[in-house]
Amino acid sequence: MASSQSKPSYRAWFRSIHDHGETYALDEVVYTARDGALLEVVHDLDELRKVPASEWKRLFDERSHTSAWPYGSGVWGKKEWVLPGVDNENVVSTYEGNSNLFWADRYGRSLGLEDLWIKQCGNSHTGSFKDLGMTVLVSMVKEMLARGKRIPAVACASTGDTSAALSAYAAAAGIPAVVFLPRGKVSVAQLIQPVANGAIVFALDTDFDGCMEIVKRIASQEGIYLANSMNSLRIEGQKTVGIEIVQQFDWEVPDWIVIPGGNLGNVSALAKGLDMMVELGLVNRRPRIVCAQAEAANPLYLAYRRGFETYEPIAARPTLASAIQIGNPVSIEKAIDAIKRYDGIVEQASEPEIAEACASADRTGLFNCPHTGVALAATEKLVRRGEIRKRDRVVVISTAHGLKFVDFKVKYHEMRLEGIESAEPNPPIELPARYDTVRDAMLREIERRGASRAN
Repeated sequence: MASSQSKPSYRAWFRSIHDHGETYALDEVVYTARDGALLEVVHDLDELRKVPASEWKRLFDERSHTSAWPYGSGVWGKKEWVLPGVDNENVVSTYEGNSNLFWADRYGRSLGLEDLWIKQCGNSHTGSFKDLGMTVLVSMVKEMLARGKRIPAVACASTGDTSAALSAYAAAAGIPAVVFLPRGKVSVAQLIQPVANGAIVFALDTDFDGCMEIVKRIASQEGIYLANSMNSLRIEGQKTVGIEIVQQFDWEVPDWIVIPGGNLGNVSALAKGLDMMVELGLVNRRPRIVCAQAEAANPLYLAYRRGFETYEPIAARPTLASAIQIGNPVSIEKAIDAIKRYDGIVEQASEPEIAEACASADRTGLFNCPHTGVALAATEKLVRRGEIRKRDRVVVISTAHGLKFVDFKVKYHEMRLEGIESAEPNPPIELPARYDTVRDAMLREIERRGASRAN
């Protein structure tokens, strides 16, 4: 690190995204600026620049996957860039991050791509990328409690994954968690996670946006700490996914990163991590960012089609990608800024496109959640249009594990997805337990599928 004569003093604070001089300490209970704008966490880059870029790379590589607390985490291995003021004893971590990059060779070739990768953020403690942000937020809450702040509980509105992450990390820290879910709109696997982790779970007769309105009121009137992505502490953890991707390519920047978008905190987080690498000299170029939305919940896409001249919330319709069924995303302003700065594209996917993209990728060894299917479908469209070229290096961010959405997959293969005719269902073949019958059916299937692959 830097010499003792110029030892850095790492600092970070909240600032309004409108940057009009309004700042707050990170241990203040505050979510928006006086004008209602979201806050962002700002780091003292002059202090961070005291460490050469080559030294940051060496340090991050050295810490990765180690057992040195808490630096073996993909998030906390970059602690100086994330939350430098938290005592290591107050870090709440499951060693999240460091998720693998899957080289989607067969799937990529089927699309006409030579260098397609899937960033498997669902290979995490609670099965989604939300762990990356929740470790930071809950660690800060534990630090605040250690400093004598009164926080009776931490709460979130969720379409599933946020509630799982909050519940697990709060349980690990011994902090009460409260979760508001739209009743009947999350998978059983998502619902049972906060229940099992001991959270207070409310299933409300509304959609995510309705849950969000209630949790914001709870936070403002009852002193419960808000854990949704409008709390920019979450963004600090989620921004590490972009840094991690570049690190996994030996500090080479891919050409494209495609990410599904719902509440849109992940889009701004991705850009923020990439920004820090550019500003601190670790890389000298930026990738292009694609935000993929479900056609049933596409307010960012509609604004993009209008050149971002106007933005209007919408009433999100039901979608297979239930976790991004959000019509009034909290982080819309941050996301639009990120898309503009990264020469970005916003694309949408219909329900049949989502289902078939998931099924196509699964047949090449993946096991994708429907939200990843949105990103894959968008990627397919951009390849067909020639915007993504054959030799471009493309990384699609898979936000959650497919095992959280097995009902969706079962219905696809049983041809029971409403309004969708499954193109390549693969249900189990039920037969009597007679050798000749099984053998003949097996040989027919091997021949049929071989002919299909040849075509």
